[in-house]
Amino acid sequence: MSLENVFTLPAEYNDLRDSVRALAEKEIAPFARAVDEEHRYPQEAHNALVKSSLFAAHVPTENGGDGADALATCIIIEEVARACGSASLIPAVNKLGSLPLILGGNKEQKERWLRPLTQGKGFSYCLSESEAGSDASALKTTAVRKGDGWVINGSKKWISNAGESEFYTVIAQSDSSLGSKGITAFVIEKSDPGVSFGAPEKKMGFRGSPTREVYFDNVEIGDDRRIGEVGKGFALAMDTLDHTRITIAAQALGLAQGAFDVAKKYSHERKQFGKEIFDFQGVQFMLADMAIGIESARALTYAAAAKSERGDKDLRFFSASSKTYATDVAMKVTTDAVQVLGGYGYVSDYPVERMMRDAKLTQIYEGTNQIQRIVIARNLP
Repeated sequence: MSLENVFTLPAEYNDLRDSVRALAEKEIAPFARAVDEEHRYPQEAHNALVKSSLFAAHVPTENGGDGADALATCIIIEEVARACGSASLIPAVNKLGSLPLILGGNKEQKERWLRPLTQGKGFSYCLSESEAGSDASALKTTAVRKGDGWVINGSKKWISNAGESEFYTVIAQSDSSLGSKGITAFVIEKSDPGVSFGAPEKKMGFRGSPTREVYFDNVEIGDDRRIGEVGKGFALAMDTLDHTRITIAAQALGLAQGAFDVAKKYSHERKQFGKEIFDFQGVQFMLADMAIGIESARALTYAAAAKSERGDKDLRFFSASSKTYATDVAMKVTTDAVQVLGGYGYVSDYPVERMMRDAKLTQIYEGTNQIQRIVIARNLP
């Protein structure tokens, strides 16, 4: 048996990484600090990603996208996150918001909403509510039949890029007597009468990605807005997360890699007691552990991405595992990067404190790591 190509990415993935990294360093990284400090949407990144066809590269080619597979999408998100965590939420949220449509929509629906997505009209995902976070099936937003259509009422909490996105996948209760089997998915547009947004949350990290509540006040839509079968919305939402948790792992990888790169460079530039701090064993051990964690997380994340693309039966285990492990690694690596930089790591002159703040959220959203461990345990190989 030849091992020549085992664990080696095909050249096109490495070429993709190089091109996205070059774009991120030139057109995204220079604005990352201002985006964070001013709590503003990274419009420069938005424009650059649209121009380079990276805004929603996962969209199938027949709908105007590049048809990027799961691994390619992870590499895009990883490299953008290495430069700016907030900017990496643009392609990540666009995949999360549109994947239910890709998985469960019909041909006409996909063409109607996916092509505009590739042209810069974002797509957000509305599942969580004030009282339905980890217990997502406890949602209260309702979808009531009216003639040939539906009326949507309720609100969704913690919605990434809310107000910036044009389209929203909304998971609503259409028959409360059936519990999770009475939940249905819909597409709501920002311009629909009755749609409004709360004030942006004041967050620890990812400050450039607006997180807002979305309100639905008697929003009337046609049945052509329904994604998939009535009552199948919760299953569709969970299937979506099996695929998109991997993008959060990729985002965490990018944050960890970015912080590690800064810390490693700094360790050779900073001199104390007449030599580089890299020469001190304590710093060497920290950097070594950081590198081990990153490379281990990358291997697991890429394996999960391959399983997502193939639809393997053990996807749920690998998806939850990659998200849990990579985000825990990101939290440790970014925290240690701050430590390597000492006082300079604690101030915004260097990006590691921002990366540490951003990394924290990756352990929380798209399912807390505690919930992920329950999922992992229930799907042990």
